[in-house]
Amino acid sequence: MDRRKWYVLLLCIALCWMVACYGCGKREKSTSELVADLKSPQEKDRIIAARLLPLHKKDADQAVPALIEALKDPESDIRWSAAIGLGNLGEAAKEAIPALQAAQKDRDARVREAAGVALSRIDPTHFTAPSQQARRGK
Repeated sequence: MDRRKWYVLLLCIALCWMVACYGCGKREKSTSELVADLKSPQEKDRIIAARLLPLHKKDADQAVPALIEALKDPESDIRWSAAIGLGNLGEAAKEAIPALQAAQKDRDARVREAAGVALSRIDPTHFTAPSQQARRGK
């Protein structure tokens, strides 16, 4: 190989090594950043935040109140995502029970169903999943 090819090869190897060691520049947002994003005027930011916050289970004390507030969002996709997220937090989201019960009366059927499922995941002794209710004829 001539010198230019070696140079290009070494440059590519160095670039790959840098990307592998330092990532592509993207970092995971903190819980507080996601909570702030739930108040963004951009729907895309709010929906991403509602879907990522439940992954921060260690910060449920911050995530749960923010997701409860998101249950009031004008966009149904965000309300739906918030209900699912609260359900994914399980027992850590007990304080969301009243808000999820209210969400069972939402105008969007997906939100109503997600709220029912969330309640059954948060407190399965008191709430039955909507699919189980249908099977029982309730």
